[in-house]
Amino acid sequence: MSKKHDAVFDDVLSGLESPALPTERTSARFLKRSTSIGERMTGERQEKTLHLVDPARCRMWERHNRDYALLTEENCRDLIDGIKAQGQQEFPAIVRRLHNESHEFEVICGARRHFAVSWLRGNNYPQFRYLVEVRDLTDEEAFRLADIENRDREDISDYERAVDYSDAIRLYYGGAQKAMAERLEVSPPWLSRYLVLAKMPQEILEAFASKRDIRERHARALKPLLSNPEQAKAVLEEARFLAATQARAAKGQGGYVEAQDVFKRLIAAAKPKAKPAKSSTGKLFARSSGERGIMVRKLGKQVKMEFDADLSEGSLRAAFDAYLKSRKA
Repeated sequence: MSKKHDAVFDDVLSGLESPALPTERTSARFLKRSTSIGERMTGERQEKTLHLVDPARCRMWERHNRDYALLTEENCRDLIDGIKAQGQQEFPAIVRRLHNESHEFEVICGARRHFAVSWLRGNNYPQFRYLVEVRDLTDEEAFRLADIENRDREDISDYERAVDYSDAIRLYYGGAQKAMAERLEVSPPWLSRYLVLAKMPQEILEAFASKRDIRERHARALKPLLSNPEQAKAVLEEARFLAATQARAAKGQGGYVEAQDVFKRLIAAAKPKAKPAKSSTGKLFARSSGERGIMVRKLGKQVKMEFDADLSEGSLRAAFDAYLKSRKA
């Protein structure tokens, strides 16, 4: 231990009566304490102060990359059960302290944890509190921190991430995609795909049962179709029809259209419709005017005859005789 560390250690122990023969437990405690002090002074250890608070004292940051309104008991069930089983929230949320506000903290990372603890407290588990770590962050730092924490999580949707990136590039990077990509340490093409998703027309978004269902790959495939006026018209028309179906399903009137089927139908809508083959004009041969008979159509060197399956034998014979007479004429 260096002289500097010795001095700090002596200062910590000053005023304490040192036993002539310290016990093993006492020595271990002193050693652990001296090691902790040494690590803090060399920068090898950073101590964080965590707080257990009522989640009602916290509000979501308006730029939080998760749409809190989309959180439900169902999609947070794994976290709710985990906290209940552990008896506590395992990982702290990251918050900023607010001043002169109705709430004391602003949540930067930890919306699902906030929802889970709030749900537990509101459902007969009032002993649970929200574990938070308070940090001093700028908005841009808060954005990058939230992005790093949630980038690989499957429980945050492509659309939520796309909207977050679309807002951030305007607010923090002056619209410069390359600068934003460098700060996030991602490739510009990767970032561009999410920015495309954020620009999808409202009709496309509403065609899906939930915005969480639309993926970056869907937007990538639809983009060239929406760039063509004729194809875009057909795609948006189908999207509006699907949106009406999803709206009825939300009211309990029929079932939802699954995301993959929505995507397939939007793509199919842009394909040119096959024109029906032109049929040659036919001629009806019958026993008398107004009576059913045989419709005869000439197709190249062939003749096609059509008649109702329940046409009587007499009517059929008479119609066929009339056709034969016409050939001799």
